[in-house]
This record gives sequence, C-alpha cells and structure tokens, in this order.
Amino acid sequence: MTERPAYSFNILRVFNFVMYGALAVYGTFFSLYLKDIGISPIEIGTLLAGGPIVSLVANPLWAYWADRMRNNRIVLILALIGAFATMQVVFSTGNEPLIYGAILVYFIFQSPLFTQSNSLILNTIEGTRHKFGAFRMWGSLGWAVTAAASGPLIGHLGIHKLWVVFDVAMLVAIAIAFLLPRGSEMQNAGSSNKTSYAQIFANRPFLMLLGIGVLVSVPNSINGTFVGLYIDQLGGSASVVGWSMFATAFLEAPVFLLMDKYMKRSVKPMVGWLVIASLLYTIRWALMGTADTALQIVAIQLMHCATFGIYYYVGTQLTSLFVPAEYRSSGQAIYGLTWGGVSGILAGTVGGWMFQELGPQEMYRISAGVTLMGTIAFCAMLRMVSRRRFDRLPEGNNSGA
Repeated sequence: MTERPAYSFNILRVFNFVMYGALAVYGTFFSLYLKDIGISPIEIGTLLAGGPIVSLVANPLWAYWADRMRNNRIVLILALIGAFATMQVVFSTGNEPLIYGAILVYFIFQSPLFTQSNSLILNTIEGTRHKFGAFRMWGSLGWAVTAAASGPLIGHLGIHKLWVVFDVAMLVAIAIAFLLPRGSEMQNAGSSNKTSYAQIFANRPFLMLLGIGVLVSVPNSINGTFVGLYIDQLGGSASVVGWSMFATAFLEAPVFLLMDKYMKRSVKPMVGWLVIASLLYTIRWALMGTADTALQIVAIQLMHCATFGIYYYVGTQLTSLFVPAEYRSSGQAIYGLTWGGVSGILAGTVGGWMFQELGPQEMYRISAGVTLMGTIAFCAMLRMVSRRRFDRLPEGNNSGA
C-alpha cells in the first residue's frame, strides 16, 4: 500500500470544499437572477437546458483528454478559468441572446468539474487506505455552508449583485486548484493497450445503470432547477433559498462516511442501495407535491442526504467497478451525463413547461411517478445481478475506494 504526503490529501479536501461552494452559488441563485432580469420560467428552463446539450459532447472530450494526459489537475484548472471568464459576460449584459450564448460556453467548461474532481479523488487515493466518501463529503459541506452563508449576503446586496459572491468563490477555487496533485500518475500507463473504449459499453449492468438512472435523475434535475422559483413563489426570501440548499447538502457528509464504512464493495448490495435511494426519491417528490409553505420545502429538502447522497455515492462506485481503471475519467464522465446532460435537457425543457403551465405541485407529482418507474426498473436490475456474478471485475475495481 502506497501513501502520499498528507499535504496532497488536505489540499484535495480544501479544493472540494471551495469548488462545490462556488458552484453552489450558481446552482442555488442563478435562476432567481434570471427571473430578476425578466426571464420567464419556460425561458429559464430552455436557457438552462442548452448547457446540458453542450455537455453531452464537451464532458466526454474533457474526460478523453484527461485520460490521455493522465492529469486531472490541468483539466480542472482550465475548466474553472473558462467557467469564471464566461460568467463575466453573463453578468455584464441583459441581452438574452448574448446570455444564452455565454451560458452555452459556460457549460463547456462547467461540465467536467464534478466528474473530474471525482476522478481526481479516486486516482489520488488509489493504493492508499483512504476512502472516496471521506473526500467527497467536503464538497457537500462546501455546497451547504456556502449556500447558507450566501443567502443573507445576496439578500443584503440584491440578487443583481450575484456576480460579486460568485466571482470571489470562483477565484478562491482557481487559486487552490494550482496546488492539487496531478491525480493520475499512479495509473499503469501500459495497461491502456489491453483494453479499448468499447469495453466501457460492453458491460450490460453499466448500461442499465445509465438508462435507469435517467428516470431518477430527471426529477432530481427538475428540483435543482426550479426549487428556488418554487420557494420564491411561496413567498420565501433569498435567505430561505440558501437554507434550502444547506438542508440538501449538509447531511450528505455523514451519509458518505457511513457508506464508506458499511457498504459492501460488490454489485448486488450496491444495486440494492439504488432501489432504496430511488424509493426515497419517490417519497420526497410526492411530499414536495403537497407543500404549501417555503419552510415545508426546506424540511423536505433534508431528505436529499439519503436520496442524492446514497445514489451519487453508489453510482460513482459502481462506475469505478464496471469501467477499466485506465478509462476512469471517461467512465465517470459518461455516468455524469445521466445527471448533468440528458437529465438537464429534459429538466430544463419539460420541467420549465410543467412549472409554468401545470404548476410546481403537479410537476413534483409527475416527478414522483417517473421516479417510481425507476425504482421498479432497479428492482428488475437487482434480480438480474442476483442471478449472475458481477462481483469480480478486477480491471475496474482497483481504486481502493
């Protein structure tokens, strides 16, 4: 077992905290910013759906580059700088076509941040005693703390000054990114000759994970896009929106630690956890469909730790099992597309239409029905993997996570 200097691990924890915190400012308040400059819910949904369309192409290209260069750090640095630069265009104009174009460019750079940070964690801890959740939890804490702290600040400055908070958070993340480890130097450079990218798609359970995951991830993306507008519609302030995001992320940290400690690293129990997470998602969206106050939404958002926390952790680990180690960045990027690509497109377009034409409560009731379909599909997948042996996947399962 190889051990890196403690400095590398500490920097990785700090980076996850500040990077997720910076993205929390965008993810939590940007839809309110767009509403403030006169853009309707359907237009907001369409606007934000354009980014995931771009990410369908951009994210795999970033991942391919990271795998070839064996350097996650440089990808993260360039992506953060690009995302920061393009958002300056968004905040400096009220011209909707220009905003739309800049958002598309922004998503070219934003799309690899989550998956490449995951790959950086997995590659850095490979061959060590460290676990994935102990690092990813710092991202959840960064998201939660920054969202909660930014709410009152943005309420004081005004939503039109969102750029101030976003810029400060992004600049800190960029500065720390330069201190990160490369993350890929422990991979066996010669192993890439033994496998091909086609093997990523040759694993039937992995394809099922991607396909069924869309049914679960679309409602999650709808919530992420429109929950702030829902709270605003019910009379909640920017501070309440911030606390809603705090509720979604803060308790993820202990969930990740518990999963590190107790979850078995084999396919069958992992798929069982996906069934549980999907069922809890169904209950969560059904409850959101009955909410009639902003504080009720904040309370329901507490379920995020057990829904997204479990699903995200298990999906990342299953991807690491199914995909050969030398293509880990690409595998994580493909998995990420089910959350930020396909789901984001449907969430923005269909979700925006439902929010404006049917109302948020009906939107969440429909989301509960879609997620229930995903739960049933994962039950079928569990039955399939119970009949066959998928526990031994040595090429992809060498992360130590």
